[in-house]
Amino acid sequence: MAVEPSTAFDKIWNAHLVARLDDGRDLVFVDRHVLQETTSAVAFAGLKRSGRNVRHPELTIATQDHIVSTDPGRDEDSYPGGRELLTLMRSNAYASRIKHFGVDDPRQGIVHVIAPELGFALPGSILACGDSHTSTVGGLGALGMGVGTSEVEHVLATQTLALTRPRNMRVRFEGKVGTGIAAKDLILRAMGELGVAGGRGCAVEYAGPAIEALSVEARLTICNMSIELGARLGLIAPDEKTFAYVKGREFAPTGEAYDRAVETWRRLRSDENAVFERNILIDCSRIAPQVTWGTTPEHVAGIEDRVPDPAGFSDARRRDGIAQAINYMGLEPGMPLAGIPIDVAFIGSCTNSRISDLEAAAQVVKGRRIAPNVRGLVVPGSMSVKREAEARGLHEIFRAAGFEWREAGCSMCVSINEDVVAPGSRCIATSNRNFENRQGPRSRTHLASPVMVAAAALAGHITDVRQERQG
Repeated sequence: MAVEPSTAFDKIWNAHLVARLDDGRDLVFVDRHVLQETTSAVAFAGLKRSGRNVRHPELTIATQDHIVSTDPGRDEDSYPGGRELLTLMRSNAYASRIKHFGVDDPRQGIVHVIAPELGFALPGSILACGDSHTSTVGGLGALGMGVGTSEVEHVLATQTLALTRPRNMRVRFEGKVGTGIAAKDLILRAMGELGVAGGRGCAVEYAGPAIEALSVEARLTICNMSIELGARLGLIAPDEKTFAYVKGREFAPTGEAYDRAVETWRRLRSDENAVFERNILIDCSRIAPQVTWGTTPEHVAGIEDRVPDPAGFSDARRRDGIAQAINYMGLEPGMPLAGIPIDVAFIGSCTNSRISDLEAAAQVVKGRRIAPNVRGLVVPGSMSVKREAEARGLHEIFRAAGFEWREAGCSMCVSINEDVVAPGSRCIATSNRNFENRQGPRSRTHLASPVMVAAAALAGHITDVRQERQG
């Protein structure tokens, strides 16, 4: 009997299928589970109330990242608002025999940064975490499931999830990528073309020569923002780059087990005639450095473009939404994106805080100073990234340029710690969300790549990094 062609997503999902439930959902096995402090406390409390234990503590790790201080020399008490949740995380992990990477651990970092770098996320696996950007690990060819608190409890108790099976969608990036264009520009362009609901209910596979040319860290950036596309998850088929990235990492298989795993991982590619409900083509040759102007990631344009005029849109709802976004951002219709002044430049978050991101930004600022009116922050995604950056001297480049060099954590991306943007201030950030109040009450956020944020910090306003490099 002929085997029906399958997508990479279908191959992984079917391998984890435990049962099809009466309500139409699938029960799938979860290979790995990562905990962070803001969504795990209630889940552990639920376990205690029901008298249940953690089913497979060896398949779970925990890290402190969202509500931690990133001040140099910080500890659990440095940010008083986070003390209770950090303490609960540590005690719950200890009581359940779960490996815990607190602020005093050299492996601490943002959940979506440390899962790949520790080899805890592996090709072909299903990994769950109580955070929407778990889709990041799709860059390794894994299915990253961001879940709610009740689902965190369910995974702890059963090592399974009951989920509606996502539909298949593919976004192919064709054409030659220009100078100064990063992975962040590619995924932001996809947001602009498809909108924040473009991938709703889908598992989005990113493919094409431009994706295959990316490093694994860049692929993690692409998959990270699948959630902003409205997708359930994103993934990129694993290849030789993936296998080399995974090899030798702490939780990865070794020896013959690694060799056998690679044989399996090589089959995790969509078959030639696999069916996708939607096929989208994006021409990379037309992509300029991207920057958002509004309050959703789909409010994005090339640096050479202008803030749109709401009057040019016939749909009343869209017209009103654009007008509201422009008003919140303190901009004017038709004004150039280049030249908009900034107050803060933030390089960090689970989207762009890996060593390649920091190295790219450092190359832009080396030997120069950020504008006197700008506060610049560089926040490594993990303590491992921080150590590697310091070994390469990147911290000295950033400090000499006037940036703050901080400890690992979510920092200014999420505004539930002390790193916030003041009301009315404007930040250009490498993070993934620019919603109203995202970085603090009445804060204004522009999303861009690390090199674009670095260039804006130098200029004191949004600018084209390609011109900065020429200058």
